[in-house]
Amino acid sequence: MNGDHIIALGFFDGVHLGHAALLKRTAETGREKGLIPAALSFDEHPLSRVSGRRVPLLTVPADRSALIRELFGIEESIVLRFNDDMMRMPWERFLDSLIEEYHAAHIVCGYDYSCGYLGQGTAQRLSARCRELGVGCDVIEPVTVDGVRVSSSLIRELIADGHMEKAMRFYGHPHVMSGVVRTGKKLGRTIDAPTINLRFDRDLIIPKHGVYASVVTLPDGTRRAGVTNVGVRPTVEETTSVNAETYILDYSGDLYGKNVRLEFFRFLRPEMRFSGIDELKRRIHADADAVREFFEESRGFLSGGIDA
Repeated sequence: MNGDHIIALGFFDGVHLGHAALLKRTAETGREKGLIPAALSFDEHPLSRVSGRRVPLLTVPADRSALIRELFGIEESIVLRFNDDMMRMPWERFLDSLIEEYHAAHIVCGYDYSCGYLGQGTAQRLSARCRELGVGCDVIEPVTVDGVRVSSSLIRELIADGHMEKAMRFYGHPHVMSGVVRTGKKLGRTIDAPTINLRFDRDLIIPKHGVYASVVTLPDGTRRAGVTNVGVRPTVEETTSVNAETYILDYSGDLYGKNVRLEFFRFLRPEMRFSGIDELKRRIHADADAVREFFEESRGFLSGGIDA
């Protein structure tokens, strides 16, 4: 085989600890064998098309690629379009395309990975076929935390229920979303709590409505503690669209139109309707104090330097 790549196969939604075992093996084997590490994923969850039922995502492709790069040093991410042709493709042809189009000399997949029409390309079949073709293949066993198997579906349930700290134990990092800061009503400026608004991608899972201790990574890489409200802003403008509105502590600057990353650390309280703007202002500043206290207590396990 003349390939020069080692390719990790998976959907990698959320890039959790199970994915980490696979991606670490890819990076390590790549260094040992002098191969270029890459991760191959799809633009939408295959089950959404196969089952006809939408599977909410933990991360959009751009965030998956960023986490894979930052956490594991794998610069090359291949995101394929999962359309009807891909769904019906025989698994043998899919493997051939990895070798011929993406120059795979070695692949790494999870024990439950499957590809091709009706998922017939199981990890065991891929491994056997790779041996026939002279291509390396590693199959990674399941990863557990306290006896519970790490999976994206489990983490989705935790995020939907607002259990961010428990989700972090299975993730290995906070729940992440990123996006372009949208223009809002700018009401926060009038109550000494300017906020930024991020809109949830239509494919993303929405965390439990409420207020969270969060961290915002600014365009210059600075990380700032924040108070994030996920919901419909019932006190000032109740709508049907759900946003993540964040008050960045001790920060002033124009972020409109710029891309930021938002990390969720702890659920503080449910979203609620207040009697008026004055009560809302008092509660925002009380939430800010709770966030400062949380990050002050948590400095031991937070990395990257957070200004709180």
